[in-house]
Amino acid sequence: MSHPPRPTAPGTDALSQLGRQTIQPESPDKAELERVPAPHKGRRYVVRFTAPEFTSLCPVTGQPDFAHIVIDYIPRDWIVESKSLKLYLTSFRNHGAFHEDCSVTIATRLVELLDPEWLRIGAYWYPRGGMPIDVFWQTGPAPTEVWIPPQDVPGYRGRG
Repeated sequence: MSHPPRPTAPGTDALSQLGRQTIQPESPDKAELERVPAPHKGRRYVVRFTAPEFTSLCPVTGQPDFAHIVIDYIPRDWIVESKSLKLYLTSFRNHGAFHEDCSVTIATRLVELLDPEWLRIGAYWYPRGGMPIDVFWQTGPAPTEVWIPPQDVPGYRGRG
């Protein structure tokens, strides 16, 4: 069986998931987030990832919880490899944790991996018990010299 060619962009030779068949990680702790060198070092720009169908489990009832997650960051030396981020985010599907824990854990893990100039997460959770629980966190004040678009996720009322 032939395998697809390995990625050839600078800094991708050490990647273990991109361009390969991978198995869904069992949990966020077992998921491997990967990074590659930022292609435009010294230039300030915002990278946005949106996960409108994020799922985790309530740690008490085991029932599924759903969120629309928006992650914005300004790279310094690294960018997150998107396939590894997708696998990391979907690893929460069988993970029991409160909304606040899931949201801040995702942001913290990205900050530890990337050491970005700035990062924020907006986690817009669908209602649990009739009340949405939204969680917001960022590394510090938003820089003023770079355009950071609003997240524009609608308030509840059907959210979407």
